[in-house]
Amino acid sequence: MSAAGGVAGSATAGGLRLWVPGDWNGFFGLFTNVLLNVIVLTGLCLGVVQLPADTVFGRILPAMGIALPLGNLFYAYLAWQLGKAEGRSDVTAMPYGPSVPHMFIVVFLIMLPTYLKTKDPMLAWQAGLAWCFIIGVIVLIGAFVGPKIRSLTPRAAMLGTLAGISVAFISMRPAFQMWDTPWIGLVCFAIVLIAWTANIRMPGGLPGGLMAVIVGSLIGWIVALIGWSDYVQPAAVGKSLEQFGVRIPLFSTDVWRGLSQIAPLLVTAIPLGIYNFTEAMNNVESASAAGDNYNLRKILLADGAGAIVGSMLGSPFPPAVYIGHPGWKAVGGRIGYSLATGGAIALVCFLGLTALLLAIIPLVAILPILLYIGLVIGAQAFQASPTKHAPAVVLALIPNIAEWAKTQIDGALAAAGTSAGQVGLDKLAGTGVLYKGLETLGGGSVLAGMVLGALAVFVIDNKLRTAAVWAFVGAVLSYIGLIHGAQLGWAVSPLVALGYVMFAAVCLALSKSQPQVVAAE
Repeated sequence: MSAAGGVAGSATAGGLRLWVPGDWNGFFGLFTNVLLNVIVLTGLCLGVVQLPADTVFGRILPAMGIALPLGNLFYAYLAWQLGKAEGRSDVTAMPYGPSVPHMFIVVFLIMLPTYLKTKDPMLAWQAGLAWCFIIGVIVLIGAFVGPKIRSLTPRAAMLGTLAGISVAFISMRPAFQMWDTPWIGLVCFAIVLIAWTANIRMPGGLPGGLMAVIVGSLIGWIVALIGWSDYVQPAAVGKSLEQFGVRIPLFSTDVWRGLSQIAPLLVTAIPLGIYNFTEAMNNVESASAAGDNYNLRKILLADGAGAIVGSMLGSPFPPAVYIGHPGWKAVGGRIGYSLATGGAIALVCFLGLTALLLAIIPLVAILPILLYIGLVIGAQAFQASPTKHAPAVVLALIPNIAEWAKTQIDGALAAAGTSAGQVGLDKLAGTGVLYKGLETLGGGSVLAGMVLGALAVFVIDNKLRTAAVWAFVGAVLSYIGLIHGAQLGWAVSPLVALGYVMFAAVCLALSKSQPQVVAAE
């Protein structure tokens, strides 16, 4: 026993280092990943929500320049602690960055609808800050109650509703934009698919995402310089330098202004907060399987704190522990890659370099990466769930697709200077557009998808009494407007609530005619 202790002690004293050669691999991979996400969310803020450049480069990015490195620093510290405690030098820090699903959700489900309704991008930004703050609070709570919630919710329901978000709100728009400029988009998409699905090594060992961006940028600039297209504009490069400069974030009251309209935000924040800490649990388990056993509560507390600090400084984008710890460990990443990524991202955010990167890199060169992410998230719901639960996954998809379709209809009608109410629901129904059904089904789509997916899972498993319980939960949530409603209140969707009650009654009535299946714990 003492001999083992002596060996461990010497390994800790002499073997544990902040930087090893393999950290270069981890740094370039993770930094490229996080940087691309920062570029994308910058483009979304400027191009979709129409936020002023001063807000994006002076408030949002500097806030991320604080929140993200703090998380990287903390997870590097946890890795150092674990290495010392176990006498190992091969501990890999958890990867960390802006949550990719939440990037699109806060833009397309929170900020964009607020902007379209109010025509005020600052109100949209404040709503995003409030939503991010709520996500952080829920993740903090999840550090204590997450395991119980996770045990009650079927995986197909959790992943199915996330798949709905990925298909509708992550994949659709990038796909449409790619086909607007297919001579760049499809080339980059080919590289992404070959590198990440066929696992074919790129020339020079470059990461597939970086290779796609380089090739797409070269095509865009060559075509522009010979005068065949003006998709990229040299003049934009000089203009982007106007954003170069040191910007330090400050705490403000903007998040509290957004919280004054808290009710509509809860419809997506609650289930997505639950997903956030569930995803973190999965990633911690993945790291444990690779040999690094981290404390789940510490991981979640840091995750939630990062979202809260970021929102109070001005960022509506919650950070998250990334999936892929075993991959970074396999390429040699240890502790330093996390620290270096945090420091490099801080410089990019503080100095306003994303404006320059957006001017140099054609957006369509990045979009295939987003489409691929959406495809992977959507596929995961089927791959990580039992095959027989596939119908439940599809059912969980539908509310998010309904919500997406409603946003498309609302946008088209708004562009024509009218609305569904002005046109008339009967007239829309006469053309095959069932607007009322879309609106009701898509209300609170994330949570609605979870409820419907859970219902289907327990029916498929012949657990009709459990399905009845979930149906009663659906009835309560519908009645108060958390699902199938536009806002929180009392008797928001009473007929839908009645429908769920009747669903529960059918399940209970039929459950008496056959034995219930009890799942092994």
